Amino acid sequence: MNVNYLFSYYKGEPNNYVIRYKNGQIKSNGKGLGFWYMPFNTSIAMINVVSQDAPFIFNESTVNFQEVAIQGQITYRLEEPLEAAQYLDFSIEPKNGQYKSNDPNKLSQRVINAVQSHTRKGLNAISLETALTSVKEIASQVLVDVQNEPSLKKLGVVVESLYFTSITPTPEMQKALETEYRESLQQNADKAIYERRAASVEEERKIRQREMETDIELENRRKDLVEMQAENSLKLAEAEAKADEMKLNPYGNLAPQALIGLALKEFAGNAGKIGSLNITPDMLGQVIGWVGGQNIGGQNNGTSKNKAG
Repeated sequence: MNVNYLFSYYKGEPNNYVIRYKNGQIKSNGKGLGFWYMPFNTSIAMINVVSQDAPFIFNESTVNFQEVAIQGQITYRLEEPLEAAQYLDFSIEPKNGQYKSNDPNKLSQRVINAVQSHTRKGLNAISLETALTSVKEIASQVLVDVQNEPSLKKLGVVVESLYFTSITPTPEMQKALETEYRESLQQNADKAIYERRAASVEEERKIRQREMETDIELENRRKDLVEMQAENSLKLAEAEAKADEMKLNPYGNLAPQALIGLALKEFAGNAGKIGSLNITPDMLGQVIGWVGGQNIGGQNNGTSKNKAG
């Protein structure tokens, strides 16, 4: 009998947790385990214990019955491989390392199912608009819920991270939202134009008001100036009149003959400045007669008084 048919050697990889079963009982286990075994009574299970990425995409509905597509990725690892081996078949063909069952893939699907279940619970409580604008917050809450999922803990699964790369509505709803958003942008643009025009009108009103206030101030100043000039002119006229009155006041006590004599003297003093002076014989005779009459009358009156006395 060939010994090679009785004994074989298996060498596990460092990233794989190996369990050796003999007659259904665990005989040895550990990372990267190597051993000799007898194929007819030995089974080998290999469990990948490094972090694994599981991408996913599924559809769910929001509280207002709008369907959205959720796409993302979850990262997990098996922290307790012996626990997982109790519920899932990780046995392999030692010669090629291929799994004998589809259970390892089922583990990934169970993790994704947990993500979908908790995502559904979160989306069913919020509106479409909130779901589209709160991707990060939703993913954070789902991560916490999945990490505390009892079914995954029973398998020894540790969820390390969860990311939602997108939450998108249906094409029809997306088009409607884009139309609504464009209308909103147009309304904001119209509002900005109106506010700019209103601001321009207000600034123009302020400028006109300042110009009016300036004109009023100038008119008030001009009014004050005119009143001041009129007051000054009045005071100047009063001063000149008073000066003339003071100049002429001494002449008020003189006899008419003396005044006429002073006038003739003034004429004589300014004869060089006078171009021509016409004195008619009648005028001269009247003046002489009047002056003479006054003198004679004065003398006679004086004589009469003397005589009477």
